[in-house]
Amino acid sequence: MITKKKLGQEIQNDHFPNHIAIMMDGNGRWAKQRGLPRTAGHYAGMKTMRKIIRICCKMNLKYLTLYAFSSENWKRPKDEVDYILSLPEQFFDEATLQEFDENNIRVQFLGDIRKFSTGLTDMMQSTVERTKNNDGMILNFAMNYGGRADIMHAMEQIVASGIHPDEITEELFESYLYTEGQPSPELIIRTSGEIRLSNFLLWQSATSELWFTPTYWPDFNQKLLNSAIQEYIERKTRE
Repeated sequence: MITKKKLGQEIQNDHFPNHIAIMMDGNGRWAKQRGLPRTAGHYAGMKTMRKIIRICCKMNLKYLTLYAFSSENWKRPKDEVDYILSLPEQFFDEATLQEFDENNIRVQFLGDIRKFSTGLTDMMQSTVERTKNNDGMILNFAMNYGGRADIMHAMEQIVASGIHPDEITEELFESYLYTEGQPSPELIIRTSGEIRLSNFLLWQSATSELWFTPTYWPDFNQKLLNSAIQEYIERKTRE
């Protein structure tokens, strides 16, 4: 029986997910609802992200994927994009990296990061390098990520490798995706009330359970996370 701790409580179930992906949506609307600038919502969302990472780590979750910046986010006003892309430097400070090391968290980035500034890409690469030997939870940040682009990138790499079409299997194709070597998420959570995938993990979500909440991301908490996991377990138990 698999036991997963949830901060003083326990879930005992063979169906506890190994990989959870979260679409952290609603930061701007959270701020607007409070008469604040959208940047305040993104900052609040970063603080919530930190809390949820800690909770998932304490649950002994194996994989956590966070949709941090989609390829469509470039369409937002430049000032907002610039602010969002300044947040990683605030988030990945030395204290956070030490915490990741102490908790054995390995960080990876999914997506085409070449469009980012040199400073941001250097920070991402140094974070990956620093945590590469940690063998606890794998923490994926989807940055400049799009599900269609992920599939196209995999196809381009396969063609460039000279692999014959008859040799292409699902397993081979998956080895060229940004999530290479990782299982697909069993559970995908989206906040803010939107009920769509928005180009997130399109291949990987083929058999995922989806869970939606009207709560904006800055207000997402452990109780809601537990509810999502519990509903996932109930669904799988009924099968």
